[in-house]
Amino acid sequence: MFIFYDFIFVLFALLYLPIFIFKGKFHPGFLSRLGFFSKDVQNSLAGKRPIWLHMVSVGEAQALRILLEKLRKEYPARKIALSTVTPTGNKIARSIAVEGDVVFYLPLDVSFIVRSVVDLINPCLFIIAETEIWPNLITYVNKRDIPIISVNSRISDKSFNSYKLIKFLLQGILNKISFFCVQTQTDSQRLLALGVDSKKIKLTGNMKFDITDYADKKNNAEDADYRLKLGLNAGDKLLVAGSTHSGEDEIILEAYKELLVEFPDLKLLLAPRHPERAREAEKLVLSCGLGSVFISKLRGMIDDRRGTTVFILDTIGQLRDFYAVSDIVFVGGSLIKKGGQNILEPAALAKPIIFGPYMFNFRDIAELFLISGAAVLVKNKEELREKIKDLLLHPENALELGRRAKELLLKNQGASERNFKIIKEFLK
Repeated sequence: MFIFYDFIFVLFALLYLPIFIFKGKFHPGFLSRLGFFSKDVQNSLAGKRPIWLHMVSVGEAQALRILLEKLRKEYPARKIALSTVTPTGNKIARSIAVEGDVVFYLPLDVSFIVRSVVDLINPCLFIIAETEIWPNLITYVNKRDIPIISVNSRISDKSFNSYKLIKFLLQGILNKISFFCVQTQTDSQRLLALGVDSKKIKLTGNMKFDITDYADKKNNAEDADYRLKLGLNAGDKLLVAGSTHSGEDEIILEAYKELLVEFPDLKLLLAPRHPERAREAEKLVLSCGLGSVFISKLRGMIDDRRGTTVFILDTIGQLRDFYAVSDIVFVGGSLIKKGGQNILEPAALAKPIIFGPYMFNFRDIAELFLISGAAVLVKNKEELREKIKDLLLHPENALELGRRAKELLLKNQGASERNFKIIKEFLK
């Protein structure tokens, strides 16, 4: 089976390579995906047997931050290796790494590449954030008798429907993972349905609920700096539309333009989920007859930007800073069928949160927030406009919505500590 899998994987990679290069996604770090590491990296790993953590998204990296701090405190002599897939993920991984850590790209899931990289790293433990299934990697790590733990495990609706079709192939691979620390009961049931041994599954919660350190460390002076950066006056209100997708920006901009008639002091910061879409967002703003400016261009433009209506976030890692100075937050990927994005970051900052009907990637969290009156769901442009209007006219309601959001987040914390206790058992 694995020979056939290797053949398909390599064939797909060869066919996709010209597209990959044409889109400008080929980067120097890609060589490590092929198993080529610099001498410095090889020497730093020699004989160290690090703890290897793999993550994909920015959210996963942020969720692992607390777990990393616990591992470093408990095992100060143990080296940490962090792997990602994309340049964005690599950049975030480097931001949470400390001196001595190794950050690299996950090897392509081809047998001979995987064997080479795993033998080089020779980890004492392999931790996968959420649930990524790489058959060759998991199989070889398991063959080397290296424990594999999946933390913050989740299986989306889309993945579950696909996995059910290949359960006969997947069951054996999943059971090579030593333990699953799952986010919700739904995730636990889905793993059981895919044939995972019940003894390998434990409901520990979502580590993303533990991300409050940023909010706690923020202070009024820092917030004032970011408001100053945007050129906001004391009476201005800021709407942040975070992690938006194509097809959604238009809806937000139309609603915003209509709101400007009644609320001329309302400012909008549009943060595309993928920063490379910033130019596309700029064209949409201009087509609506509005002015725009990229966040990366704000330095030294204090006079010009005061008349600007729409700010476009074209940088990585700053969204939470602008959430912190917002008055209302809309969480993107939810007005169109993308599955939504993380609502816990604005919740940690006690911000009033609005999202659309398509939150299936975060269904359990979204439902919990709605049931608790800690967020608001809107179905279309009209409802989005009216809800923003209501919160602007009744700021006390906005404050209460934000208070409930943070209160709910605090009540659901502790997953990082529960996961850490399980990890310690495997490190014995």
